Order: sequence, then C-alpha cells, then structure tokens
Amino acid sequence: MGSKTGFRVGVADPIIAARPAADTFTRASYLGAVANRADSFWVPDHLNQLFPRSLWKPEYCGSTRVVPTLDATMEPWTMLGHIAARNRVGRMRLGVGVTDTGRRNPAVTAQAAATLHLLTRGRAILGIGPGEREGNEPYGVDWSKPVARFEEAMATIRALWDSGGELVNRDSPYFPLRNALFALPPYKGRWPEIWVAAHGPRMLRAAGRYGDAYFPGFAHRPKDFAQRLEVVRTAASDAGRDPIAILPALMIFVVTGRTRDDVDAALESEMVKSVASTPATRCSAATAPNIHWGPASPARRTSCRMEWTRKRHCPTWPQSRPH
Repeated sequence: MGSKTGFRVGVADPIIAARPAADTFTRASYLGAVANRADSFWVPDHLNQLFPRSLWKPEYCGSTRVVPTLDATMEPWTMLGHIAARNRVGRMRLGVGVTDTGRRNPAVTAQAAATLHLLTRGRAILGIGPGEREGNEPYGVDWSKPVARFEEAMATIRALWDSGGELVNRDSPYFPLRNALFALPPYKGRWPEIWVAAHGPRMLRAAGRYGDAYFPGFAHRPKDFAQRLEVVRTAASDAGRDPIAILPALMIFVVTGRTRDDVDAALESEMVKSVASTPATRCSAATAPNIHWGPASPARRTSCRMEWTRKRHCPTWPQSRPH
C-alpha cells in the first residue's frame, strides 16, 4: 500500500496456531492485506511470547476461544513458504519481522531467505536482529554477547551471499567457515533486502554497515527516530555504502474500532494496557495520533495513545534488548 508521500504500509501477523485450522488467523490477516493492497506481509520469529500468560483468558480476550495458548507460535519460514504458494494475486513482499542471530545459525538463515526470494520471484525480506534474552536463554543460547554475535552473523550471511558459489573460509569466534559452500543464486542478481532491528548505538552502527533498512521493533517519536536514523546512515557512509539507500522503516501497534467509542473502550481494556507496558509499544500520540487506513473497510478509525497508557500503568520496563 503506497501513498503520494512515498510511504508503504505492510501488515504483520503473529502466526499463532488457532482453531479449527492452525493458520485460521494468519490466512485472514493475509487476505485482509491483499484486499487493502498492502505492500508487504510480515511474520515474527519466536518460540515464546512476551505477553503475560495470566491475561490470555476469556474474560480478557475473546480470541482465546480459537487461540487456546498464546505461546503456540508457528515457525516463520515454513509459514512464509505456505503463504508464498497463495501470494499470486497480491504480489506482496514477504518478510520475517524479525528473526534473530542467537537461535539460528546464519548459514541456515541465509539459505532460508535466499530460498524464499527465489520462490517469490524476488519479493523476500530478511528482517533480523540479535533477539531477546527471553527468547534465547531458556533454549540454551548464550546471551553474554548478543551484539558481537549479531555482527559476526551478518558478516557470515554477506560472505556466503557474495561468494559466487565458491568455497568460503572465514575466521570468526562464533561462526567460522571452513571450505563452506553456498551455491544458491540470487534472484536476477539481487539478494533479499536485510532490514535490521536496531536500538542501541552499537546496533545502529551495525545496521548501517550491513542493513538495507533500519527497522526498529517499536515506534519512536519523530525526533528520536531521525537521530537514530542519522547514526545508521553515518555508519553506512563510513563503511563506503550509500547512506541515503538505507530505508527508514518502523513497526507500530494500532487499536482499531468501528467508532471512536469502540477505540476508547479498547484502550481501557486490561489487554491493551498490558501490551502498552512492553517495550514494543512505545508509541505516542506525537508519533501517530490518528491513522486512517482507507475507505474500503468499516474498521478504519484508529488511535494510538500507548505512551499515556504506558506511563500510567508501567513507568519502567524490562531492559532485555541489547544495545
């Protein structure tokens, strides 16, 4: 979904297993994205959710009738392959938003993204970041140096993609390559775009060195976003890359309703208050006071007042993301 200002809008789905079919909600999200001419369709990569399990009950959310457990998150590359088989009318780009370099070996990630890129005829996006502590440590992944691991993973992916099918040898404290072969070709000479989820200064610089887009996991105020984007683009320039070619992007949460009263009621629910207490929803009225999706659907009026909710219900939040 484009606009006269050059903005493109995508749709994200949490890919949680539902009833009666596991992809019930994801299929509905995809069809909605197609109907509204979305530019892209995104799925996350998690083994668990950061949302409080104590609130996933019928008294707080009617969706529990068809989604019994919030942590039943499906595997993203498999789901995107499933969607790609249906993605013949919408012609949307398909992206992981985002995978991480803790749980996944970068060679396997490079293979998965390149495969999807070929199957979709050049419409895959590799969203990637270091991940979160909660999604790594419980599964035996060392979380002591997530940013260093991320930097090495990105260098590995680029080395394999740029190898031209030749054997690759590369020293690395995390992902050493010894006569490593990567023979998948790019689609018409182009690899998937890499969208980097970055927050702290070191990650912002890594985004400039390796990424095609700056893709923070939550919305910033315009001034803060511009400052971080400048760090990314400066790092790109220092690495000999075109800084203006770095695409600015972000993910925001919106609350929808048929009327403003519906939106206000939703904002007062325990469910939304809980979501607003997480780092992923640092979204203020200054960032997106009112968003109108278009005339085609009845559920269009949206409002984003998460910053007020966060300050009231959660003045502090966990520092689980690397910098």
